[in-house]
Amino acid sequence: MVPGAAHPALLAFLALLGALLPGPGGAQTSVQPPNAIIPRGGSIMVNCSTSCDQHTFLGLETQLAKREVDHGNNWKIFELSDVQNDSVPICYSSCSDNQSLASMDLTVYWFPERVELAPLPRWQPVGEHLILRCMVSGGAPRDHLTVVLLREEKELGRQPAGNGEPAEVTVTVLVSKDDHDTSFSCRTELDLRSQGLGLFQNSSAPRKLRTFVLPTTDPHLATHSVLEVGTRCLVSCTLGGLFPVSEAEVHLALGNTRLQTTITYNDDSLSAKASVEGKVEEEGVQYLTCVVNLGGQSRRSRENVTIYSFPAPNLTLSQPEVSEWTTVNVECEAQAGAVVTLNGAPARPPGPRAQLQLNASAEDNGRSFFCSAALAVAEQVVHKNQTRKLHVLYGPRLNERDCLGNWTWQEGSQQTLRCQAWGNPIPKLNCSRKEDGALLPIGDLRPVKREVAGTYQCRATSTRGEVTREVCINVIYHQDNMAIIIPVASVIILGAVGIAAYIYNCQRKIQKYELQKARKAQEEAAMKLNTPATPS
Repeated sequence: MVPGAAHPALLAFLALLGALLPGPGGAQTSVQPPNAIIPRGGSIMVNCSTSCDQHTFLGLETQLAKREVDHGNNWKIFELSDVQNDSVPICYSSCSDNQSLASMDLTVYWFPERVELAPLPRWQPVGEHLILRCMVSGGAPRDHLTVVLLREEKELGRQPAGNGEPAEVTVTVLVSKDDHDTSFSCRTELDLRSQGLGLFQNSSAPRKLRTFVLPTTDPHLATHSVLEVGTRCLVSCTLGGLFPVSEAEVHLALGNTRLQTTITYNDDSLSAKASVEGKVEEEGVQYLTCVVNLGGQSRRSRENVTIYSFPAPNLTLSQPEVSEWTTVNVECEAQAGAVVTLNGAPARPPGPRAQLQLNASAEDNGRSFFCSAALAVAEQVVHKNQTRKLHVLYGPRLNERDCLGNWTWQEGSQQTLRCQAWGNPIPKLNCSRKEDGALLPIGDLRPVKREVAGTYQCRATSTRGEVTREVCINVIYHQDNMAIIIPVASVIILGAVGIAAYIYNCQRKIQKYELQKARKAQEEAAMKLNTPATPS
């Protein structure tokens, strides 16, 4: 039965009484209070009275549980208890031939038994509309019941509850990033202030909304398209425009093997990195996959990675260490399908093998032979290189370029004698003055003294022989404003500044010759004096 509607038997009784009601001027029946509102299950006292002062029949008609608690000549008080629904109790009286009645409006109020916000989506895309639904079961009177939907404490909308059971009230909101992790709820308001009561509120449990933004673009996957067995490479996967970026998940996998990933989060982007190792059992074309998950949706990128095996070419020398003028064979060979290039080798059709032959000289000592092998892998060309060094044994070398034969220094200056001997094995080098065997330091920076002047013999020796070279040291110094040159073969002071050492030597030889000539003439003259005259 609809709350507030009269029982059918009561309606029949009212119709009968209505037919018996007297016209104006008869005894009147009244009820107190004429209007009342009580909580469901509550009780109320109803006073039925009549204006008739004679013996009268007075009563209260209702479907509710009633009990007469007091009475007088023309009044009675009834207690109505356990009132569950709206009702219209009727007081009636019969005075002589006159009958009359009076009704009251009894309203029952009660709070909703259930106020619930319908579950929210696990994730809600930003920029899309979301319908919030509030379900209300029970509660009366419904014309005083309002449903309010809330974002935190902000009111989004309010509507009357209506008569549906359960009542459903909705409001549509446009979701933004600001709504992420925000609580939504609904509340009922039973407003009985006009009935002398108060405003009664019931709230649902709050529900948090999780919003997200996942761009339509796929992640950027950076990797090497080829990977050699036994090597590693770093792969990365990036995607921007994410919200909330910290909730995004990234998975990197090579084939069916998930990679150990390091993820870096920025303001609205992420970068995932992983190390990939080429394994023999995975040789061939593999798929590298990156998947970004957010809000129950995903974005995926995939790249091909070709794992290959390519050992370095085999570069050999017939003899890695040879004596000078020995024939050496150099050969380089790589796996089938590769193209080999050997520096110095004569031109040949491309293939996996190359070779050359040479007659080793001193200039070849320390010579590096370089072999490069090229292999086509997944539309790329990869290279492997190999280097070998040739050692040539030869005797010592001392030449003019590396060991000058004549040095002229100013006394007191800082000078270094540079004399380099070559050979394999490396020769030992020392320089000693021819006159007295004094050693001349090589490679040391020292102040020049006049005593170092002279002719030195530099000797380079090794197990493969010996070589010598003369080195002359000239020292220029000044005394009494006269330049004195000390030549390598003499320490006699010249009489004039600027006379060359060579001229001085020549003059000395001439003087010696003249002296010898003069002595010889004197000896011849003496012999003539001492010889007796021959008789004629």
